[in-house]
Amino acid sequence: MPVGLKGRPAETGMAAAAVRVRPHGTVRPAVLATMTIDEVRALALTLPRSYEALVRDRVKFRVGRIVYLAFSRDETIMGFAFPKEERPALVETDRRFLLPKPSDLRYNWVCVHLEMLCAAEMEELVTDAWRMVVPKRIAAAHLGS
Repeated sequence: MPVGLKGRPAETGMAAAAVRVRPHGTVRPAVLATMTIDEVRALALTLPRSYEALVRDRVKFRVGRIVYLAFSRDETIMGFAFPKEERPALVETDRRFLLPKPSDLRYNWVCVHLEMLCAAEMEELVTDAWRMVVPKRIAAAHLGS
């Protein structure tokens, strides 16, 4: 089985693209650029109705009063809106994703270490989280669907 990030088995989808096969058949992880809060901020602030807020020394992105992205104080972990029904499947199949603390399990929320995301995954997660909280007509107009 191919080795993915941090020596773990490679997943399907985006993580599978992070694996490079050497000519003699051995596999090693491809070098991925580490995501930073600045790259997430650049994307999030382009989304309609999205704005940044600083709450108790933590950066959060909102639409209205609803938070759809939040960062740990050290800005290494990103929490994002994600459907509760799909959360167990995501966390069980991809070890990069973490459940939120027990008191936050009532929310539609999942966490991930930013260093484990590539740019395409980050863009998909941020856009999908934003789409959960913005009115459908705004999302359709922005995404062109």
